[in-house]
Amino acid sequence: MTSFYAKSPEQMNLVFIVYPDIVLLDLVGPLQVFTHARKNARSGPAYQTHVVSFDGGKTQTNTILKIDSDPLADWFEKHQDTPIHTLVVVGGDGALVAALDPPFVNQVRQLAKRSQRLCSVCSGAFILAAAGLLNGRRAVTHWEDCENLAAQYPAVKVEVDPIYIKDGTVWTSAGITAGIDMALAIIEEDLGTPAAIEMARSLVTPMVRSGGQSQFSPELDRQARDTEGRFRALHDWVSGNLGQSISVDDMAEHCGMSSRNFSRQYTATMEISPARAVEAIRVDKARDLLRTTEKSIKSIAVTCGFQDDERMRRAFLRQIKTTPSQYRAQFQSQ
Repeated sequence: MTSFYAKSPEQMNLVFIVYPDIVLLDLVGPLQVFTHARKNARSGPAYQTHVVSFDGGKTQTNTILKIDSDPLADWFEKHQDTPIHTLVVVGGDGALVAALDPPFVNQVRQLAKRSQRLCSVCSGAFILAAAGLLNGRRAVTHWEDCENLAAQYPAVKVEVDPIYIKDGTVWTSAGITAGIDMALAIIEEDLGTPAAIEMARSLVTPMVRSGGQSQFSPELDRQARDTEGRFRALHDWVSGNLGQSISVDDMAEHCGMSSRNFSRQYTATMEISPARAVEAIRVDKARDLLRTTEKSIKSIAVTCGFQDDERMRRAFLRQIKTTPSQYRAQFQSQ
């Protein structure tokens, strides 16, 4: 079982709340990050981590493993004066059931009042929402659950795209590995950018991603639809030639097919027309440039083959229901 008190005055108590049928990675990903985070190579662990559940004891995950946990009540009865720096509610299929458990939700609500920072990973957002802790705030969960979260809790400003959102002292993240991204961002806020980068390097994570990045990968979606890889080379070719005009005839020729046959087979496989597919790839590239560069919107429009910023604006509205300037502003607000 974990010790309730930080081992040194400099350490911050970080509490993970679990319940039956959590996603194991939703817990152990961020837990690994926070357990080994340090201000620098000469300092000790920055956080003292704890895992708690309603009853304590062994908590079943969505794998063969069970997680040991302390009772939530101990934080009210035995350690009510223990400071909590960050409280994290993890996600899992059991979140929907846990969110309907009034005693559990009330304990989460009361513990949140004692916490400097409040977080959820994936569907853990349902529990925060049930406790009223997300009312009036921007929030995100796994993209498959965003619609359900918005429908059940209309007071929450649910956003589908970001991998994580910080709204004041409340953080929410998308599914699974996005919890690691959120944890790294929290380390950056608490300990500084060098500490976050060093932690990412230790985890062999390619980069410390901002919350403004999208949890939904158009490339992965294309791969999921094209399971046989019939159009993979075509998509690579389109991505590498966005600066030029790309017609359906060009795409058909690249595939060695007639335009009519290509259009029919492509639409049947990808569930989108070839022209809309090219537009989606252009928008995806433009989003990346808006996030990662300071290039003007007009320059990005030309680079991505939109010819001018007005055409790019219309494409953004069709594809992701926002404008390039609004998208960039959202990213910069993270």
